[in-house]
Amino acid sequence: MSGHPDRVAPKRALLSVSDKTGLVDFAKALAARGVELLTTGGSKKMLSEAGVPVIEVADFTGFPEIMDGRVKTLHPKIHGGLLAVRDEPSHRQAMADHGIEPIDILVVNLYPFEATVARGADYDTTIENIDIGGPAMIRAAAKNHAYLTVLVEPADYDKVIAEIDQGGVSFETRKGLAAKAYARTGAYDAAISNWFAGVLGGSTGDFVAVGGKLAQDMRYGENPHQWARFYRTTEQRPGVATATQLQGKVLSYNNINDTDAAFELVSEFDQTVPAVAIIKHANPCGVAVGASLLAAYEKALLCDPVSAYGGIVALNQPLDAVTARKIVEIFTEVIIAPSASDEAVAIVAAKKNLRLLVTGGLPNPRAPGLTAKTVAGGLLVQSRDNGVITAADLKVVTKRAPTEQEIADMLFAFSVCKHVKSNAIVYAKSGATVGIGAGQMNRVNSSRIAAQNAEEARIAAKLDSSLTNGSVVASDAFFPFADGLEAAIAVGATAAIQPGGSIHDADVIAAADKAGIAMVFTGMRHFRH
Repeated sequence: MSGHPDRVAPKRALLSVSDKTGLVDFAKALAARGVELLTTGGSKKMLSEAGVPVIEVADFTGFPEIMDGRVKTLHPKIHGGLLAVRDEPSHRQAMADHGIEPIDILVVNLYPFEATVARGADYDTTIENIDIGGPAMIRAAAKNHAYLTVLVEPADYDKVIAEIDQGGVSFETRKGLAAKAYARTGAYDAAISNWFAGVLGGSTGDFVAVGGKLAQDMRYGENPHQWARFYRTTEQRPGVATATQLQGKVLSYNNINDTDAAFELVSEFDQTVPAVAIIKHANPCGVAVGASLLAAYEKALLCDPVSAYGGIVALNQPLDAVTARKIVEIFTEVIIAPSASDEAVAIVAAKKNLRLLVTGGLPNPRAPGLTAKTVAGGLLVQSRDNGVITAADLKVVTKRAPTEQEIADMLFAFSVCKHVKSNAIVYAKSGATVGIGAGQMNRVNSSRIAAQNAEEARIAAKLDSSLTNGSVVASDAFFPFADGLEAAIAVGATAAIQPGGSIHDADVIAAADKAGIAMVFTGMRHFRH
């Protein structure tokens, strides 16, 4: 941008904020430096009571606030003061003709729309918390950052005062604050858009908006040569983004990704039944339900104790002392649970680098929502996979019907499959995974790898019999041919659950009948890429 001053020493500022953190001190600092202050509504009341000299915007414009405050800053004297190109003769003449005074600093943070949605406000209340004048002023000031400074959060107040004391706010700072301002209004509009999408049943129409607020700068991304940041959206789904970290070092990019995967998985199970998931590289290496959290953890760990080293542990019930004591016996990166007892917290605290997160609740696996993934030049957006299969949804397709225990294990295994990278094969027995095959290019290899992992776990545990013998097998998508199922039958699976839908279903069913195993179709696929 040509013609901009390197530094701008402000003479007039407009302050209109919802978040009044630090406002009084900032306003006093500006006033002490000879800056005239314009304010509105609650900001004026607060500053006046603090003894800060201010001018009401209505007095400055000569036009009162109307329509319950919906119209107060939408006025040419405000927007002219923000948008005027100070060294353009025609702009200066227009200002002189219409009595417009320049505004050098704009301080606006927006109506708390996100917080209003988070607390579950009704439709009309939510609509009234959509800010109009604020975003309009922010965008105007950010556009004209060559001549003025725009602030959208209190964190930048001290920096601006420091630069004023150095002769004025620098162009580089004004430019950076303008970029932040547009990001803020973009995230704000995204929150509104996505709220409307929820109201309308999840549709985003022809456009989609994505936005969030910085939660954490990271040392690096998936690899040390990549930079990374963590942003929180307005979605109030319990999980890693909304959790409180009680102890441990800062979460990494991979930690957050894996912890989210672990907690979403463990939340699939009834909270009245203790459940544990152990995750490594976004895939489960062991999942189990049990009579207690300790029992569930020990069953989950048995599935793949080697991979569990350095993994993420998620629980669907409050972490207790006995389970905490067991978990910390091996190196673990993160524990995430709805809550934790004081004794459990103290036990985990002995491992200073181990992160402990509490969420206050579990996400609803049936709740609607959106997920997004970037591709070159675009976004793939879809509804969250909130499909849940129950016993009533199962269609028995073999001559032998499954037993009650097989049905319970098949539903358990299919829920786990939903959270395993495709192609996914899961062996389960007695409410625990005993073998998991993830991310293979064909389903036969997934079946074999899952069985191989089960055999390695058997050897590690020094058990006499195969873990897959008498297990059920779950497939996230249909078996395209009988070979994948036959691989599972060969290692002792007695029942199978799969979506069905292959043109070779008859051959797959025939293979099951030949082996005397039970098989059910779900009619629902759970690809995960």
